[in-house]
This record gives sequence, C-alpha cells and structure tokens, in this order.
Amino acid sequence: MFCTFVLYLIMIEKKAIEYEKTVLIGLITQLQDDETSKEYLDELEFLTYTAGGEVVKRFVQKVTTPNSKTFLGSGKIEEVREYIEKHNIGLAVFDDELTPAQQKNIERILECKIIDRTNLILDIFAQRAQTSYARLQVELAQYQYLLPRLTGLWTHLERQRGGIGMRGPGETEIETDRRIVRDRIALLKKKLAKVDRQMAVQRGNRGSLIRVALVGYTNVGKSTLMNVISKSDVFAENKLFATLDTTVRKVVIENLPFLLSDTVGFIRKLPTQLVESFKSTLDEVTEADLLLHVVDISHPSFEHHIESVNKILGEIKASDKPCIMVFNKIDAYTHETIDEDDLISEKTTAHYTLDEWKKTWMNNETCQMDGQASEAIFISALKKENLEEFKKIVYNKVKELHITRFPYNQFLYQDYTE
Repeated sequence: MFCTFVLYLIMIEKKAIEYEKTVLIGLITQLQDDETSKEYLDELEFLTYTAGGEVVKRFVQKVTTPNSKTFLGSGKIEEVREYIEKHNIGLAVFDDELTPAQQKNIERILECKIIDRTNLILDIFAQRAQTSYARLQVELAQYQYLLPRLTGLWTHLERQRGGIGMRGPGETEIETDRRIVRDRIALLKKKLAKVDRQMAVQRGNRGSLIRVALVGYTNVGKSTLMNVISKSDVFAENKLFATLDTTVRKVVIENLPFLLSDTVGFIRKLPTQLVESFKSTLDEVTEADLLLHVVDISHPSFEHHIESVNKILGEIKASDKPCIMVFNKIDAYTHETIDEDDLISEKTTAHYTLDEWKKTWMNNETCQMDGQASEAIFISALKKENLEEFKKIVYNKVKELHITRFPYNQFLYQDYTE
C-alpha cells in the first residue's frame, strides 16, 4: 500500500516537471550574423526552459530578409515540418515577432502550436505575475498583442453571409470580438491609470530620501544583491524574469539612509507592448536619483547586455542619470586560455582575465558608457565578495547627491569607515 502511494507521488512529480518538446527557429541576416544569431537562440532556449519547454532541435536559415508569407523559405519550412511530424513536436518558437499572416500560414503548414519571441516573453510574464498590479500590466500587453491576430486565432469565425434576408444591420463575429478586446484594453488602461496615480502618491510620500534603483539585464543577480544589502527576502531564482513587481526597501549604510528599488529585468528584443504596459513600473527608474547598473560579467555576451539596457534606458529617458556599473558574479567568471607558444591564434576578449578587463574601459575609477562617466565595481552578491567596497562607493555617491539636494543636512554625515 505504502509503495503504491510512493509510486503515485513519483508519477505526479514527473508529470509536474514534464517539459513540452520544442524546436527553435531563427534567421541569419545582414543585420544578424552567425554569432549574433547563436546568442539570440541561446537566450531563446533559456526563455523556453523558463516557460516550461524542452528544446530538442534548432533550425537556422541564412536569408537576406524573412519570407513575407512563411518567415522561412519553402525548402527550410518543409524540413521543419518533416522533423515536427516525425518526432511528434508540439511547439515551434520563432526568434522574431511574426506577423498575423505569417503565423496563420505557418500554423497551416506545420500543424502544431506556433509562437514567437514576443508571445513567449508574454507567457513567462503571465506565469511570474504575482500581484494584481503585475497581472493587470501583463493582461494589457497580451490583449495588445492579441488584437491584430484575432483573424488567425479565431478560425471558427466566418464573415457574415450575403444574399436575400442577410442584409440587415449588425456586425460579424470577428468584429464583435475585436470590439470586446478593444473595450477590455480601454478598461485595463483605466485601471492601470488609477493604480499609477496611487503609486505616484506613494512615491511622493517617501520623504526626502535619495532613491537608488537597480537596473540591468534579466537574471544578472539584481534581486540577490537587493537581499544582501537590504537584508530583505525578495524572490530570486536562476531563471529569466524572476522578479516582475518593483520592490522598494529602506537601506542604511553607516548613518546614511536611502531607498533602494529592484525593478524588472530587461532583455534584447523586449516587446513594445511590455515597455508600454510596464511604464509605471519603470517610473521607479525614471524617478531615481542614482542607478546601479548590474551586469553578469560571467555571461559571454555581457557587453551586448549592457548595450541593450542602455538602449532601453534611453527609450524611457533615464540614460542621463548618475550610474554605478556593478559587475556581478565574479565567482562564476571564466575565460578561455591560449597557449603562449601558439603564434596563430589571436587573443580576443574571450581570453581576458578579470584583471585584464579592469584595465579596459571598465576600470575601478570611471567607465564611459554612452558618454556618461560611471564608477565601476566588481562583486559577487552570492558569495558576498567585495561588498564592503561596493557599499563604500554607494555611500559616497548617495552622500554626494544628498548634500547637493539638502545642504543643510551635510553636517550629519561622516566619511565611510570600514
């Protein structure tokens, strides 16, 4: 009896962690070379894993521009169809956003579930949304994504028939559904506007404390760093978009208090619907006095991540704020070795040690990012390495900002002592 019960629990556990078999599809174009395409597909695979999928194969085609009807060429999409049919694949994920017409045509050919990068990110956000506010933001983004795709998704709906007795007033079913979705979008925007006003009041009631915001690419360790320096318990996990809701904590270093906020992580090809619906969440960044740009230096594409974050900061008009570059996960950093006797191989940034990186643009004094001078520090939030040096830099910067804004309080502060 007991053994049967244990076997039953094991079966339930296996079923709970069963991943959906998935293939990834990407392109190599004039704007996206082989290396960049591989980086995007690596990230797409991590996104798929986060959403609950298991990638069994990747398909990549080299083209000048995507096919306007089927994204891929006729030969390549037939190859994908044969593989999906042979291996019983249930999901195909495309690395770029598909048009409604492309998605409809591809579904008819492949006869499986088709989603693109945008839809996948929206699905992860829907899984991760915990608060009612985050769920409202995600729902708005989903409806905005869905609206132009109603024709392809609502395949059971047909146009109103003509002929005798069919010329009366009314609207087709697809028009009814579009109206319902538009009404829902309008309602969600009203609800979010109301919550935005409440959050603006909350931000205004925080007093005269300096505001510091953690920003960076997704899964770089922002929440872990938040937990370490604020002694809080913000959810952190080695998956993309572990944190959606903004968390604000009061932090005191020596005798200097300030507010620290942990924000949603950024990602390359971030859907425009999410940028718009999460605008109020990003207001924590736009209204911050100091940004802590956290970077996962152990990631081979960390410089591209920095560029992506800076691009989004520019879009939300926050790129001119004082910034400290925080290079995290130094405990996980590795580099390729090169034989000193090898005269053929060229040394690249992949062979740099941490000390060599520190001698480049990211030196300890200042680093230039988009023309802005920023201090830099190398730490490990997980292993708590160099945290005292990190606190010293943050303390001095916050103190400088506080004295500038509130000069009558400067006598309260003393130099940071370890």
